[in-house]
Amino acid sequence: MPTIIAPTASREDIDRIVHSDHWDPFTVLGQHEWAGSGKPGRVIRAFLPEAEQAWVVDLAKGEPGVRLAMERVDAAGFFEATFSDRAQPFPYRLAVENHEGHAWDFVDAYQFSPVLTDFDLHLLGEGKHLRNFEKLGAHLINHEGFRGVHFAVWAPNALRVSVVGNFNHWDGRRNPMRVRGSGGIWEIFVPDISQGEVYKFEIKSRENGYMVSKSDPYGYAAELRPKTASVVWDVDHFPWTDDEWMADRPRRQALDAPMAVYEVHLGSWRRSPERGNSFLSYRELAVQLVDYLKETGFTHVELMPVGEFPFDGSWGYQPVGYYAPTSRFGTPDDFAYFVDTLHRNGFGIILDWVPAHFPNDEHGLAFFDGTHLFEHADPRMGEHKDWGTKIFNYGRAEVRNFLFGNALFWFEHYHIDGLRVDAVASMLYLDYSRKADEWVPNIHGGNENLDAIDFIQRFNEIVHSEHPGVLTIAEESTSYSGVSRPTYTGGLGFSLKWNMGWMNDTLSYIEKDPIYRKYEHGALTFSMIYAFNENFMLPLSHDEVVHGKGSLIDKMPGDHWQKFANLRLLFGYMYGHPGKKLHFMGNEFAQWREWDHDHSLDWHLLEWNDHKGVQRLVGDLNRIYKTDPALHQVDFNWQGFEWLVLHDWENSLLAFLRRANDPNDAMVVICNFTPVPRYGYRIGVPQSGFYREVINTDSEVYGGSNIGNQGGVWAQHQGFGGHPYYIDVTIPPLGTLYLKPVGENP
Repeated sequence: MPTIIAPTASREDIDRIVHSDHWDPFTVLGQHEWAGSGKPGRVIRAFLPEAEQAWVVDLAKGEPGVRLAMERVDAAGFFEATFSDRAQPFPYRLAVENHEGHAWDFVDAYQFSPVLTDFDLHLLGEGKHLRNFEKLGAHLINHEGFRGVHFAVWAPNALRVSVVGNFNHWDGRRNPMRVRGSGGIWEIFVPDISQGEVYKFEIKSRENGYMVSKSDPYGYAAELRPKTASVVWDVDHFPWTDDEWMADRPRRQALDAPMAVYEVHLGSWRRSPERGNSFLSYRELAVQLVDYLKETGFTHVELMPVGEFPFDGSWGYQPVGYYAPTSRFGTPDDFAYFVDTLHRNGFGIILDWVPAHFPNDEHGLAFFDGTHLFEHADPRMGEHKDWGTKIFNYGRAEVRNFLFGNALFWFEHYHIDGLRVDAVASMLYLDYSRKADEWVPNIHGGNENLDAIDFIQRFNEIVHSEHPGVLTIAEESTSYSGVSRPTYTGGLGFSLKWNMGWMNDTLSYIEKDPIYRKYEHGALTFSMIYAFNENFMLPLSHDEVVHGKGSLIDKMPGDHWQKFANLRLLFGYMYGHPGKKLHFMGNEFAQWREWDHDHSLDWHLLEWNDHKGVQRLVGDLNRIYKTDPALHQVDFNWQGFEWLVLHDWENSLLAFLRRANDPNDAMVVICNFTPVPRYGYRIGVPQSGFYREVINTDSEVYGGSNIGNQGGVWAQHQGFGGHPYYIDVTIPPLGTLYLKPVGENP
């Protein structure tokens, strides 16, 4: 039962309501018991600043109801009506007429009881509500017989929080929320608003009168930039049809399965010239990407961040809407359609996820309730000066829970198959990109961010426990030990780690003129010293083709022919090397121009045989990689790899063997990093029989000179290089060969 108050609210309460700084407006507004007449009665109060006149529509006897005029008790629009003959609460509506004579009825938001339970508040306060997104944010629900939206937000240092939107003319005085308990959760149920309604939270802080309008941290949808409001959306009713994929996902994403990832920036993969170079929609992208993935043979797409972000030039890496797929390409339902379509066609989806930092935009998470709520207050721990962003406070339970819930949300509501965690190194180290006097050591005097490490470990434990078979992938650029090892052994718990060392060494090597490569031979062989310390993915990502670095084809030395031959050689070497694979879009057809997020890829280049040849090679590499177990089953153990030619630095040549779980199922990989063909080059091999040439990057179908072995070579029964057999092979210039031992019969 509501608290008994006088029929005329106190001057203090009225002033707080009128000036929009009451921390619990439900104790004043709405219907309350009244004992002023000597017997129980009821009083209804409302703040209606737009009203010239107001009425209570008494529905105790049903529709159409009986109208009783309300008394204006404050010129700002504070009204009340008393009912001396009512001992029990009764149903009602409010009716108003404004200064222009327009009249309407509506259901009073202040007649409803809270939605969140005490148990919800307890779990949210402890930071242990893993599905916090089901309680906070905006949710379409039925409550006490009415359909509407329940709004809830965490703002513990707010004096007052209001939900504002078109439905209340963005007037923060109209729908102030009630604060629940001591944890700083504010909530209100607003009836008769529906999907598509735009809203923000207007927060008046206890700190220095700071007031700001914030988008919803848990908002499921957002307006198209430059607008910044959140949008009410129901994400629970999309008709998913990807059951077959979801059931088979653990097998498809096991560590012994092939994984060839196509990294995509949705805004620039392909655009619509017919619509003035505008974005394709999620639904258009779904259809066109499926066709392209079938053509090129990739297994997964990795999307650069799709959580709503204000600045196109951030590529999504400075997100504001952590729970909202960007509206640039359509609605949340359209994004779900995108995922569903790729799944039904057999392709997985990885999202880039950004828990390392967030931008300073006023409508976002920064300085949320007038205090450093989501970010660490100490700028030595709470700011990335290089990026102009804020760092999450990983030691705060509610902040950790916000991010844990966000990860689970993408898996559960959008069936995402993996999260690639951006900038992990910046999370692990307190002195990351900081001068000596710009960071604070941990309690042991070291530079490790212990809170962030604990957060990452717990994130991986939660994700893999709640959704076995999904992937977590670390972009981690240091030698931090155990990134992809289980947390119970002290590791961070990721499924995979990007092999940045392999990428840097390989590109540094192949960018050199072949005449100098023999002096850098160790750059190629060094990766195998640590290749099995982690579960590695080999990335040729967007980071390598931006900011003046040039495209991959442009990095290659030599004349036109040599550039393409070097690129084909690089890709052949990459697919032979242990580790899962990742290509950024455009790499696969040798785009000349450096990637530009404002323009489509240069698809017209595929009219030229050289570019079409590279694309055809990538497709064939993907297909042989997926179908031949020797190239993918044993990526993370020495049993899957053996050097055949390691020290021929003079000829800049490598050869190695890849093995499947069955050690007799093997593939010989030979790479010639010079433009000189090698004839009759002898290599010791462990098996007899015929070695079929299954990939030759110098084949004329790929744009090469067609130097090769006319289908394969026979092994000779004579010891060489520590093996009982040998093969004499012709190795093309700047070429990679894959030779498959297939037994006695070719």
